[in-house]
Amino acid sequence: MLGLVLRLLFLSMARATRGCSSSSAQLLSQLLNQANITGNTESLMKPYLLHQGLNTTILRDACTKPPVTFPREDMLRALNKPRFLNTVHVTLGRVWHQLGALRQQFLNIKDFPELERARRNIQGIRNNVYCLAQLLHHHLEIPEPTQADSGALLPTTTTPSIFQAKLDSCRFLWGYHSFMGSVGRVIREWGDGSSRRRRHSPRHSLFRGWRKGARRIRPSRSSQSSESRVQVPR
Repeated sequence: MLGLVLRLLFLSMARATRGCSSSSAQLLSQLLNQANITGNTESLMKPYLLHQGLNTTILRDACTKPPVTFPREDMLRALNKPRFLNTVHVTLGRVWHQLGALRQQFLNIKDFPELERARRNIQGIRNNVYCLAQLLHHHLEIPEPTQADSGALLPTTTTPSIFQAKLDSCRFLWGYHSFMGSVGRVIREWGDGSSRRRRHSPRHSLFRGWRKGARRIRPSRSSQSSESRVQVPR
């Protein structure tokens, strides 16, 4: 069932990348659906564990210790709307590059189709974030290239063993799923708050709340830059 939902979502995202929708309600609905699906470990991490022989109770538990590379949920919730969109856009850009580096672990990438689906998914999410930012009259920050962007999954001073590289990768995937789960919850909370304030117009109330939040705080370029590079979880 999840596979069918993913295929339908990818088709809608493929159409979305051709241009920006002028419907804020549609963009927010797509973002929420995308976050809910990508927050599910069955979309990427679980298939990875099966492919790499890590699908045991002990190793699954070891994978749930994410690297400090993703913004925590409380940090995301504290951001205003432009900073939130910028952080999601920048973070997913780095995830996209790092998933590309993950290809090196497979002799035949066709054996792991979930990886390329995930990368297409990320492109669709970033496109919707970009379009929503345009509707808010906010220009997303383009960060300077980092070592992560160049393809290093988890930089270390020494070359890790094959097993350690796999373990680091599954922890990274867990961090990615956790991040997207947080993104979905934050978006849902904004929607719930706006709906309570404007029950007579639920279709458009969410975006009105976004626009209000966007006008209330106009962050400086320097504060945007530091926030988008915030380090995270536990």
